[in-house]
Amino acid sequence: MSASTALLTDRYELTMLDAALRDGSAARRCVFELFARRLSGGRRFGVVAGTGRFLQQLREFRFGDEELRFLRDERVVADATIAFLADYRFRGSITGYREGELFFPGSPILTVEGTFADAVILETLALSVLNHDSAVATAAARMSIAAGDRPLAEMGSRRAHERSAVAAARAAYIAGFTSTSNLEAGRAWGVPTMGTAAHAWTLLHDSEEDAFRAQVASLGADTTLLVDTYDVARGVERAVSVAGPALGGVRIDSGDLPLVAADVRAQLDALGARTTSITVTSDLDEYAIAALAASPVDAYGVGTSVATGSGYPTAGLVYKLVAREDAAGRWVRVAKTAEGKASHGGRKHASRRLADGVATHEVVRVAASFETAADALPDADSRALEVPLVTAGDIDTAYEGASGVAAARAHHRRARAELPIRAQALSKSDPAIPTVYRDA
Repeated sequence: MSASTALLTDRYELTMLDAALRDGSAARRCVFELFARRLSGGRRFGVVAGTGRFLQQLREFRFGDEELRFLRDERVVADATIAFLADYRFRGSITGYREGELFFPGSPILTVEGTFADAVILETLALSVLNHDSAVATAAARMSIAAGDRPLAEMGSRRAHERSAVAAARAAYIAGFTSTSNLEAGRAWGVPTMGTAAHAWTLLHDSEEDAFRAQVASLGADTTLLVDTYDVARGVERAVSVAGPALGGVRIDSGDLPLVAADVRAQLDALGARTTSITVTSDLDEYAIAALAASPVDAYGVGTSVATGSGYPTAGLVYKLVAREDAAGRWVRVAKTAEGKASHGGRKHASRRLADGVATHEVVRVAASFETAADALPDADSRALEVPLVTAGDIDTAYEGASGVAAARAHHRRARAELPIRAQALSKSDPAIPTVYRDA
């Protein structure tokens, strides 16, 4: 099977290219923008994730023999377009928000510049990656806020497509999770991995004690034992009896978690296992985590909710043409004006206005002309938000791989620290800061 990402796309992108090559408009310079009209689910901020994955897939956006044969056999485009695609390489430029950055309605998360032919066929690839990953990261950030200093493990692989599961683990880690159960996310992206045993391990053995004893023999007394296969109180008693008071941890995966966690903490303390930690799992989301804030819980494991964006599996991002050359070579702003889906035309530069280190506004300036360098300069009390990702077809490798993930995670912590306190609430509301448009 081909490693190309070129057909991870919608047919209409190539039929538009085909028609543009026919009428001569394919070479017109254009600016496309990826942004959100609104935040999904009434959330107060969004988290940019997937940039490094998109750039890696852009590197593989090539039409090889298999892809060209399919297009020819299915009569998707004309032979002249087949010949054009055979030599296709994205030769334009892309700027965008750093991965891990926060976004708000209208934030120009990605700006793609090039000919119409260069840029139009990247729409689906960019949207499919960033819509998924940003949705997961936004949900993960909310869970991280609810968890406070308590560690969060991502455990959602079995609730998602096998490749989406890897992307979800990566996005969750960027947004504040501390580890994942997914080994491929560890290998490919450097996300710390964790995991011990499931209920099947206990059920395999003739007794709960036998299962605990075998696990401790294999992993040591600092392992975490799953104590709710049968009866939680008896499970805790057996776990401490087998591992001793130095038992690393117990995991609870069922029951009324606040009540069960309190009972388990009291029982562990009474048995002398005062340093044994309690991890809870069982269909957690940000609201359940917040409800456990006062409980004696040390760590959380989250599966379905984080891998599916906690009810909002897409970030609602769109990819629109905002500026182009006309037939005379002059730059013009363009925008959709339909009710409910209107957008702002023009090449934009974004910054975040700060007051004493706290974000107050997302400032989006519409460039006076396409190539005015001064348009990109933020105000003195603002932080510039865009960085170069691709320059004349040259992809910046700094955002890819495990090092790119680590940098995105660190940047997210800094960006989130700028949020006003109201942004940390979990209830539905308006965005935490307003987006202000200005003509440069």
